[in-house]
Amino acid sequence: MKNSLTDVAGVRVGHAGDERLASGVTAIIFDAPAVAAIDVRGGGPGTREGSLLDLANTVERIDALALSGGSAFGLDADGGVQAWLAEQGRGFKVREAVIPIVPGAIVFDLLNGGDKSWGRFAPYRDLGYAAAAAATTEVPLGSVGAGLGATTATLKGGTGSASARTRDGITVAALAVVNAAGTVTVGDGPWFWAAPFEVDGEFGGRGLPSSFTADMLAMRLKGGPAITAVENTTLAAVVTDAELTKPQTKRLAMIAQTGFARAIYPVHAPLDGDVVFAASTGQKTIDPLFGLTELGMVAANVVARAIARGVYEATALPFAGQPPAWKDRFKA
Repeated sequence: MKNSLTDVAGVRVGHAGDERLASGVTAIIFDAPAVAAIDVRGGGPGTREGSLLDLANTVERIDALALSGGSAFGLDADGGVQAWLAEQGRGFKVREAVIPIVPGAIVFDLLNGGDKSWGRFAPYRDLGYAAAAAATTEVPLGSVGAGLGATTATLKGGTGSASARTRDGITVAALAVVNAAGTVTVGDGPWFWAAPFEVDGEFGGRGLPSSFTADMLAMRLKGGPAITAVENTTLAAVVTDAELTKPQTKRLAMIAQTGFARAIYPVHAPLDGDVVFAASTGQKTIDPLFGLTELGMVAANVVARAIARGVYEATALPFAGQPPAWKDRFKA
């Protein structure tokens, strides 16, 4: 176990980014089409092919996911991932036509100090292609891919990942892009809200404070009173090797959203576009009631850990007025 999304067999992850732009793309590639669903809780989401994942609709399986910076411009990243898959002959077959199925979602990172004067066309399609082409089983964390330019209310955000197994040996893993309106740490201190779920000191081992003050519990928001509903969003992809139907995958996504509440304060606000994708590679059978419930419970813990790791591993942007990295502020 690498404590990453690729602990699920048949899953690869690639990042591409531009330091001057301060933005990037993360591609999640499935070696074989995976059953998928989506759960949206934030008030300002930006998605592509989200309707396709609705339970009433026909297509059940996807070839990849694209997570991107760039706000709505970043939705072009899906086209780049699609182009790479098409070159591999991958996709949904309609007679002789082959159409790669690539849902995606974006975070807002347009005001993080990077140079966004890209001219007529934004670079996200090319970044999406590069991320897909770079996909491997090694998953760098922190200020990479879609999390390169991500921020939170108090600290630099980033890309995190984590994994676990249920008692029956089902693997579930998550990758998160943390660009939250709120905080991932308690007050102005080093403690992560997700601390009760930490494994082997993976985000510093600081635990929780011995007590909580009113100041610690006060709301801290990116931008303060001038915050807008389009500047934030945390994205997560949850993948399991359990064999799930599309409705069961939807339920997994819904339960996994609990991990956002365990790791971000506040969360699911009108100020965020929070989205969870869930996918099943269908390699191991699972009990549809007890087994799925346990899987969701573990998935929520894994999401919380991935969110904390995204902030813990991040590095600060080199622009004035941007938040510090956790390690710059707190690591001895």
